[in-house]
Amino acid sequence: MTTIDDAQSREIIETLLTRSPDTEAFPRADSHDDVLAVIARLQAAGNDLAAKLAIAGFTLRPVEHQGIEQACESCMYYMVHRRFCELPELDLPVEPEWSCRLWRI
Repeated sequence: MTTIDDAQSREIIETLLTRSPDTEAFPRADSHDDVLAVIARLQAAGNDLAAKLAIAGFTLRPVEHQGIEQACESCMYYMVHRRFCELPELDLPVEPEWSCRLWRI
């Protein structure tokens, strides 16, 4: 059985985002109801990584929203030493400068 490590997963994600950069980065999930709606869609996407990246609104650069730069490295779901998003519906390796619309302080 072959397993993909975090570095390989990041490369795959970056390739997907480079080839299909049009994700749902906006509108941002600012309210609790917005977050729940996005999470429900992520759960429905199952293991479809490309769909999850689009639904979560991933970008390869930080997004500025309401005067705040929203990058993975400043999100509460970001695991610094592993460079990983621990949001259960995403649960994937990320780069610090990436962003998604589920960003939280």
